[in-house]
Order: sequence, then structure tokens, then C-alpha cells
Amino acid sequence: MTMSSSVPAASAGAAPSTDRPPLLEARNISKYFGAVVALEGVSLAVRAGEINCLLGDNGAGKSTLIKTLSGVHPPDEGTLAVDGEPVTFTSPRDALNAGIATVYQDLSVMPLMSISRNFFLGNEPTVGFGPFRLFDSDKAAKVAREEMHNIGIDVRDTEQLVGTLSGGERQTLAIARAEYFGAKVLILDEPTSALGVKESAIVLRHAISARNKGLGVIFITHNVQHALPIGDSFTILTRGRSGGTYRRGELNAAELHRLMGGGEELEELQSDLEMLARREARGEDVPTVPLEVEAAEAAADPEVLGENRHF
Repeated sequence: MTMSSSVPAASAGAAPSTDRPPLLEARNISKYFGAVVALEGVSLAVRAGEINCLLGDNGAGKSTLIKTLSGVHPPDEGTLAVDGEPVTFTSPRDALNAGIATVYQDLSVMPLMSISRNFFLGNEPTVGFGPFRLFDSDKAAKVAREEMHNIGIDVRDTEQLVGTLSGGERQTLAIARAEYFGAKVLILDEPTSALGVKESAIVLRHAISARNKGLGVIFITHNVQHALPIGDSFTILTRGRSGGTYRRGELNAAELHRLMGGGEELEELQSDLEMLARREARGEDVPTVPLEVEAAEAAADPEVLGENRHF
């Protein structure tokens, strides 16, 4: 199996039309689990030919919002709309029938099944009639090979077990499957979180390709460096609440980090690293524990304080 890792410029796609309603829209969605407020008043929209990057740190509510959009959790408040019309999803199958396909972080692929079997998982082509129907392996292999080739992967053997594929290849298989079965909106759940640089670039390229085909893409991530090159809009989620939606060019990386709630931590880290660099330049010992821990121990122990006079 061979893959190309070049990433085209995100500006290659046409700008989404604002004359038509969004393909998928969440309007003031709230979700509660007992006393826990998972989402409160969150709004999000994605249009055809657009990538909306949903940004938030761990625990921000991204997973709950994804599951609400894909029919796993019904919202307690607010509405979902497809093509401008309010809808109610009672199951993930309802969302799929409406053209909403979700590629979860765990990919929903079966490692011990072949590429062709995974490609048609739940939608298997058959030959024969009634109780004598059998899985049409020839058709499955042909379609899987063609569709994977169209998305940039040349499959030598569709009987290859998915468990032998790399993480990027599995992501691509899941994306190709969703597109083949008529997805209008592609929701990608942290697709690059467990991938290296090269495979992350491959997945980002496929997200851009889906956008250029006219799909709406919701790209969920906490990695600003992955979102900025591909996003047309950016929706911020912080502790279950919306931090606003911004168009490309309105915010830089530092501002996105700040809105996500990580700006202060990054500034503290940069300050600590600069302090360590100065100490190393002076030939002093560089601590292997967090600076605040070393300082606390020094304050509590006179002998430690004496050993760290220059701290």
C-alpha cells in the first residue's frame, strides 16, 4: 500500500456559499448528565465546501458535541438542523441517513477483518436471494480498491487485515468509506492525535480533498498547528461552552490558544524554559523536577536552600 504525503494549500477550495443554509447546524445545544453540565448553549455550523475546526482542550466537551451531532446523544436543549430544516436523530443510523458521517478517534474499524470487509461494514453487497445470499467478495474488493485509489491509496491486496495498516492508512480507509456511502458532512474526531508528522500530513490532505469535493468537514482537534493550515472557520469550545466562531485570518495561533484556555500555561512554560536556559548558560545545575517543586523544597529545607543559592 502506497500513500502520498504532500499537503495542498488549504486555499485551493472554493469559498463556501453563504446563500444556502448550512449542511449541518447546532443551535444553542445543551447536554446534561445528571448534575454535570457537558454542553451549554453551544452553536456550530458547517457549510458545503468548508472545514470548520472545532478546537478545545481535553475535557472541553468536544466528544459530547460530536456524539450529539451524530445521533448518539439527543440534546436536552436546542436543536439540530440539516440543510436549514430542524431534525431529531434518535440513533447514529438516522444521522448517517441524513448524510452525517463520523470518523471517531477509535476509527470504528475491525483490525482482524480485511480492507474490503471493513469498507462495507454494515452495508455488505451480496449475491443470491433470500436465505442463500452471500457476501459479494468480488464486488467489495473492486469497489474498495477503486475508492481507495481515488483518495490516494493504492491497495495491493484488499484481503489485507486492517490491523496491519498504519494509523494514517486506517484514517484514510474510514474517510473513503464515509465518502463512498454518500456523506454530505464528514466529522473527524481528533484524527491526528496518535499520528506522526508524515501521517498527520496525509490525513490533513484528505480533509482538504473532502472539502474541495463540496463536503462540509468538522475537524475536531486540540492541536492549533493542525487546524490553522486547513480551517476555513474555527469554533472554540471551553468547559462545555462556546468561545465563539472565527473566520480564517481573524486569529493567530497565540490567540486561538488563549481562547482555548491554554494561553497562560504556554506563557508559564516559556518563562520556565527561558529560566532554565539562563541557568544552563551560567553553568548551574538544571533541575529535573518542576521549578515550583524545587523552590518549595528549598524553602522547607535549609540545607537544600544552601545548595541552591542561585535559584
